[in-house]
Amino acid sequence: MTQHFTAPDRLTGTTGTQWWRDAVIYQVYPRSFADGNGDGMGDLDGVRSRLPYLRDLGVDAVWLSPFYASPQADAGYDVADYRAIDPMFGTLLDADALIRDAHELGLRIIVDLVPNHSSDQHEWFKRALAEGPGSPLRARYHFRPGKGEHGQLPPNDWESIFGGPAWTRTDDGEWYLHLFAPEQPDLNWDHPAVADEFRSILRFWLDMGVDGFRVDVAHGLVKAPGLPDIGGADQLKLLGNDVMPFFDQDGVHEIYRSWRTILDEYDGERIAVAEAWTPTVERTANYVRPDELHQAFNFQYLGAPWGAAALREVIDVSLAAMRPVGAPATWVLSNHDVTRHATRFANPPGLGTQLRTPGDRELGLRRARAATLLMLALPGSAYVYQGEELGLPDVTDLPDEVRQDPSFHRAAGQDGFRDGCRVPIPWTVEGSSYGFGEGGSWLPQPDSWAGLSVQAQTGDADSTLELYRRAIAARRAHPGLGAGDDLRWLEAPDGVLAFAREGFVCTVNLTGRLVSLPVSGRLVLASAPVAVDGDRFELPADTTVWWTV
Repeated sequence: MTQHFTAPDRLTGTTGTQWWRDAVIYQVYPRSFADGNGDGMGDLDGVRSRLPYLRDLGVDAVWLSPFYASPQADAGYDVADYRAIDPMFGTLLDADALIRDAHELGLRIIVDLVPNHSSDQHEWFKRALAEGPGSPLRARYHFRPGKGEHGQLPPNDWESIFGGPAWTRTDDGEWYLHLFAPEQPDLNWDHPAVADEFRSILRFWLDMGVDGFRVDVAHGLVKAPGLPDIGGADQLKLLGNDVMPFFDQDGVHEIYRSWRTILDEYDGERIAVAEAWTPTVERTANYVRPDELHQAFNFQYLGAPWGAAALREVIDVSLAAMRPVGAPATWVLSNHDVTRHATRFANPPGLGTQLRTPGDRELGLRRARAATLLMLALPGSAYVYQGEELGLPDVTDLPDEVRQDPSFHRAAGQDGFRDGCRVPIPWTVEGSSYGFGEGGSWLPQPDSWAGLSVQAQTGDADSTLELYRRAIAARRAHPGLGAGDDLRWLEAPDGVLAFAREGFVCTVNLTGRLVSLPVSGRLVLASAPVAVDGDRFELPADTTVWWTV
């Protein structure tokens, strides 16, 4: 029986508001958020216990990274059973309780969906291996004979995102495709059973009451006919910069149109969000046409450097690309796959490198705070990754023996330092895991994190946590912020961005120097202290200011 849930909108007190157009959505990485049973690993009961914190932060929805039954070869993105909870996270009853509690607090729940690949421990794949070449179950994946006289070479030259060939040979001599780890065989979406299964999975979780799905590798489901060679190109460098035979194929859109019909059957404005790495924002817009998905992550914005020209260009391009399809732009600075922006914006920057001086850390945090106010002032929806509201940097000095990112252990793949942004977050100033749980934490936390904890920052008007709370509240309260695509650039000195929305002005100094500017209205919020003197003010380096007019 379909469960019809309609959550109240905390801004308007009504429903039917297309809440997702201006939502602030908070990503929870369950294993690193809160540990409810003291085993050192975060779980659903831990997330449930911290929902009031997220309500008080002011976010509209919570996106949960995978918690499904999984061997955990890739932190749960290798799913063995899409309708079961991994025991390390809890049970289906725990998931049901979490969803219900969230709704009672006015929070919506978005869950990760992983349709590009399953685990090699999924029942389909285990049977496919056991039944051998030519079996019906093998047709649900990409099994192929190898090249060479004895089939000893991979079927094509595709590379795994994690490094090495994208093919693994089985004991019977056939090869199977895995764009990620060998434990993550790619599903064959040309097979009708795959499409049928995922429509059923969607309904299962919608009937549980979830409010939407974040679609992992949304650009990867369909492969080019014949699985053609790429021809020796550096595939890792081409990712996100070109249409690949295994990514961003036009056939994915038929899949998402079928999903949209299912989402629209349910009350409460259920949504789907695409993780789609595409060459251009215009191609990303294809995923959010009116009959497809609702949002797509804006990776071009996430990847933009800290500079006025680059940010202005990506903002303009993003808004222009979304207008023809009527979709909201999305803005994101960090997630579980990239270096936290408090580290990324530091000088010297560097993925997987340590911040070498206290000055580096201070600069990274200063820019991160300014970037947050810029992001929250832009038209559309914003995503917040757990811990960024605390100003957490990446942990870059983790010992090799504790790392669990599969790409760390494979040559020539991703840099392998994603563990640095996944370290469990601190809640209290004391304790073996700073309040994460009673049994320590699965990745070690730096000693300095006591001062960055929720407890340490709560009530401190100058803290990053209180800045986030004030910014999200002001965003919700101001009629000119949130949904829409209105943005008018104002004249500003080189290195400074200034734009107006209805009754609102945002000014950002991306230079390394103090800039004197005319006052734009009533000062609402600033990422760092600002001196106002009459009709002018001094805008410090790497600082954002909000005004009402």
